[in-house]
Amino acid sequence: MCNITKSLLAALAIAVLPMMASSAALAMGDIKTNQFWWPEQLDLAPLRQHSPESNPYGTDFDYATEFATLELDEVKADIRAVLTDSQDWWPADWGHYGPFFIRMAWHSAGTYREFDGRGGAGGGQQRFDPLNSWPDNANLDKARRLLWPIKQKYGRKLSWADLMVLTGNVSMEDMGFKTFGFAGGRVDDWEPDLIYWGPENEFLADERYEGERKLANPLAAVQMGLIYVNPEGPNGNPDPKAAAIDIR
Repeated sequence: MCNITKSLLAALAIAVLPMMASSAALAMGDIKTNQFWWPEQLDLAPLRQHSPESNPYGTDFDYATEFATLELDEVKADIRAVLTDSQDWWPADWGHYGPFFIRMAWHSAGTYREFDGRGGAGGGQQRFDPLNSWPDNANLDKARRLLWPIKQKYGRKLSWADLMVLTGNVSMEDMGFKTFGFAGGRVDDWEPDLIYWGPENEFLADERYEGERKLANPLAAVQMGLIYVNPEGPNGNPDPKAAAIDIR
């Protein structure tokens, strides 16, 4: 075998190792599809099969180029107008949607886990089941509905993933908090990811621990259907010391 071939094989082996590690982590449990959680839901996955041809924007779409054409100050002004435009179908608390939108942005980013890099704000996965229907994300569909006119206005120039995070930023700024700014570039996914979110067969169950409440990798949330810790305390028990272990 020539040296060039050996070098290529070695490089290929090194490149494959991270993928093998990630696959091993995912193999720790079954990945549950949306049909597991909602058996009567029509399964349209065979029409897509995570194929690039399913991308509604086409293979030549370059989001970075589109985003660069935005007047970001104009977008932020539109968001600020929504913040205080309370709607009868979902009134703003004390006349301001800021806290509601901050929760939306936080929960969009809050699914990220360091172990395997899955989840997070990139891709705008909060729009899809199962995240859309997690108990922790209750009513956040209304937050996105409030932003729908802005998404319609800017179209492909502004992804849902960026819009959700930017709206959280603008909400904090509008209420007096000074942010570091905003970095766009999150490309929208067009279908839900298949991710191992845990071994449980029902929401808010917790069968993901070993020993003294050691959370199994690659998981980052304490219960199925939560983005991080239970705000009511571990399993709903308001014990500060026990909560400190989960908050870690």
